[in-house]
Amino acid sequence: MVTKPTPQYTTTVPNSAQCIDMRSDTVTLPSDEMKEAMVKAVLGDDVYGEDRTVNELEERCAELFGKEAGLFVASGTMGNLLAIMAHCQRGDEIIVGRYNHIHRWEQGNYAQLAGVSATTVQVGSDGTMKIDDIEDAIRVQDIHMPNTRLICLETTHNYSGGRPLPLDYIRSVRELASKHGLNVHIDGARIYNAAIALGVEVRDIAQYADSVMMCFSKGLGAPVGSILVGSKAFIDRARRSRKAVGGGWRQAGVLAAAAHIALNNAEKTIRRDHANAQKLASGINAITPDNLKNVDVGITNMVILKCDNGVSPVQKFFESRGVLMMLFDATRVRIVLNWGVTEEDVEKVLGHYKEFIQSLSNS
Repeated sequence: MVTKPTPQYTTTVPNSAQCIDMRSDTVTLPSDEMKEAMVKAVLGDDVYGEDRTVNELEERCAELFGKEAGLFVASGTMGNLLAIMAHCQRGDEIIVGRYNHIHRWEQGNYAQLAGVSATTVQVGSDGTMKIDDIEDAIRVQDIHMPNTRLICLETTHNYSGGRPLPLDYIRSVRELASKHGLNVHIDGARIYNAAIALGVEVRDIAQYADSVMMCFSKGLGAPVGSILVGSKAFIDRARRSRKAVGGGWRQAGVLAAAAHIALNNAEKTIRRDHANAQKLASGINAITPDNLKNVDVGITNMVILKCDNGVSPVQKFFESRGVLMMLFDATRVRIVLNWGVTEEDVEKVLGHYKEFIQSLSNS
């Protein structure tokens, strides 16, 4: 029986800045272009609506997603929470995947802070919930039960190894939600990765949702910030809730400026990360064909390595060679390509992987 490891996000390597860091796409540092934009940003008080750089970013993202308005927030977790608060009243219920980030990695904040409960649905290996399971989770109108208000999706799906939800699937969820008078929120922390992988625009995905959250600080490479988009009335409610949870910031244009640069370079950055992920996955597959979860389909910027004999030896071996990875669960290591990882770095990692497999054969 494999014991569940304690999640380890923080490395003990003293020179981690010099390592090939593939724990997440959140570990990147701002580019020189971002730093220059941050220095030159036109600033104002965002709580007063006077930060021009923030205002322009919110308007730009609303247009990008085909929505009426946007709200710049500190994190994806905050954006998802504000979406739930804006869609739901206290005592309402959301439907969310058991392994979705909203439920698994955001501390149950919808219950802590919004007074909202959740019905969780099993998630398939492709990140989808079965339509019949979602419909079965919708509450009937009964005074003994909470009111179902919101269906939450996630694309790309983190726990499923960065898989993009198929567009037809998202459309089917939209149709189900409309049938029952429910709203749909997409946790699109990596929605740009999904759009590139599917060969569509982000608005093509967003059209089936009432609200979407996207992170600038993941695949796009900005240091801080996320965007929440939806109708004007929805964003007005979210903005009010943002203040209540301490998210009303002042001269936030310093951060919005970096987000603008991230958007300017988004397609180039993400296509490069996807190509590097595919190169890494193909290289690992050539050495150990049975150890990858998603080598042929669904590769975005994540590679999930299956380790049936435990994950700690893998992590420790690579860490000793200056390569950082994340223990994802008891049998999987997550490797995330990001703009700080070059093609040459991928070659080095493959060399270390071959060395690791040879060490197992010799032991």
